[in-house]
Amino acid sequence: MGDRSTLLETGRFVRSAETGSGAAVKEEARVVNAQTAPSDAGFAEEVLTEADGASDAELEARHRVAADRGDPGAMSVLGALLLRRGDLDGAEPYLRGATAEGDRAAANNLGVLLLQRGYPEEAAGWWRVAAVAGSAPAAHALGRHFRERGDEPAAEYWLRQAAESGHALGAYGLAELLEHRGDKGVERWLRQAAEQGHREAAYRLARHLRKGDPAEAEQWYRQAAARGHRRAALHLGALLEARGELKEAGRWYLTSAKQGEARAACALGFLLRDAGDEEGAISWWKRAAQDGDGNAANALGALHAARGETETAEKWYRVAMDAGDQNGAYNLALLCAAQDRTAQAEQWYRRAAYAGHREAANALAIMLLQVGDAAGAEPWFSKAAEAGSVDAAFNLGILYAGRDDDRTALKWYERAAAAGHTDAALQVGIALVRDGEERAAERHLRCAAGGGSAEAAFRLAALLESLAPPPEPPALGEPVGAARTESEEWYERAAELGHRRAQVRVGMLAAARGDTAVAARWYREAAEAGSRNGAFNLGLLLAREGDEPEAALWWTRAAVAGHGRAALRLALLAARHGDLAEGQKWCLRAMELGPAEVAERAARLRDALAEELSA
Repeated sequence: MGDRSTLLETGRFVRSAETGSGAAVKEEARVVNAQTAPSDAGFAEEVLTEADGASDAELEARHRVAADRGDPGAMSVLGALLLRRGDLDGAEPYLRGATAEGDRAAANNLGVLLLQRGYPEEAAGWWRVAAVAGSAPAAHALGRHFRERGDEPAAEYWLRQAAESGHALGAYGLAELLEHRGDKGVERWLRQAAEQGHREAAYRLARHLRKGDPAEAEQWYRQAAARGHRRAALHLGALLEARGELKEAGRWYLTSAKQGEARAACALGFLLRDAGDEEGAISWWKRAAQDGDGNAANALGALHAARGETETAEKWYRVAMDAGDQNGAYNLALLCAAQDRTAQAEQWYRRAAYAGHREAANALAIMLLQVGDAAGAEPWFSKAAEAGSVDAAFNLGILYAGRDDDRTALKWYERAAAAGHTDAALQVGIALVRDGEERAAERHLRCAAGGGSAEAAFRLAALLESLAPPPEPPALGEPVGAARTESEEWYERAAELGHRRAQVRVGMLAAARGDTAVAARWYREAAEAGSRNGAFNLGLLLAREGDEPEAALWWTRAAVAGHGRAALRLALLAARHGDLAEGQKWCLRAMELGPAEVAERAARLRDALAEELSA
């Protein structure tokens, strides 16, 4: 309160006859007042001038003679000059003299002087006198006085008087009060103040409009930033960066950073890093970190960690912690964990987790789970999940599934899936298929498959295949299996992602269409990745093409991996070539592996081979 831009309000509530030197003084006062459009708090620093550009000393000398003769207008202006200079003792008698003659500007400035002397109640009394006489600056000062004392009804009354008189500071003060109370009308008064050049009002108006009308919000950010509002320049830079206008964004970040905004210096550092200027980024990050920006300190830590300079990285992470940024503790824990400094990693995870860092809580729970402390891990998973960690919600699902508590596991899986967790959506889909809710399962499997899960793509393909009606017989002359189904497309996507069962299935579908080359390619890819079914089917394909030696190689690989049919094929191949002992060996392997029908056939073949050997 007592904003210095109020010192020059020179309107009068009692006017003397304008004769002699007094008339000239009052005319000068009106000129000064005309140049004093109130805006930001420091505006009066620039405006105590007259039309002829006279200095303060010249103004003081000019008015002192008339003031000493008792001219109220001269006393008012001289008192304002002395007050601005900080000469309270010199200003007070002139202001009191002018006030006694009915000068409302003097009454307002006398209130400012008394406030500076430490007499706020007496100051408020003189502001009331001036405000009743129509002084908008005095009404604003009085409103601020009551606001600071918690008397909001009185504060609103006087701030509204000032605002409705066109006083920018009054309009801004009223907007602040209404916003604090959650009342309507905030935008109107912010706009009024902003339109009169109040840069903080322009900034606040932009913040108020940023969601509903981003285009207009940008205009007000620009106006506030152009008037030197550093946070407006920061937000304008962020808005432009999000829009991809990086060059202009960098200019506003630079403007804001030079004015001391640490967040702008940090953002400028990221822009420079992304542009390849790592040294420039480091310079601005250091400046921001030294001004207390934890994000910049973390960026410096990450940069040095990537270079392998772990000691320097640790130093900057600690700076981030000292700045109150718990990402520093989390990053320090990650650094320790990467160096197998498990005890220290746990210590820093705990510090960050206790401060509410949800990913640190999740990481701490995982660390406890890895050493077998499931009871200790569970509350940290829960804390992280409740704070919004999607990974923690998924991990809780795994934890409860391991306890066979499928209902609770599904609840956490569903929560993580709703937040877009691919593996969680897969688990929900699997559970719903198990419960017979195929259509609900399809929705979750589609989400997971769309998120890049090969297993989800395979299961979705299998589900769609099972739900599809039986294919109609092809029309005369139409090639068999010409139209690819959606299930086949999902099988192919899973196969391309390296899913072995999907690769085998795609191979089978290709073989059914008669495309043996495509079938062989997918069977071979699956077999080489360790699929015994892929190896067996590749062997069948090769055997049909007459390449029994290579077929035998793939059947052997499949049989060794536990494929009973492959073992039976090897037994039959050995019997046909007269190698009865080899045939018996593979018969025994097939009987061991099964399934029942294969074991039965292998037993009969073994008996036949035994008879041959004994004959």
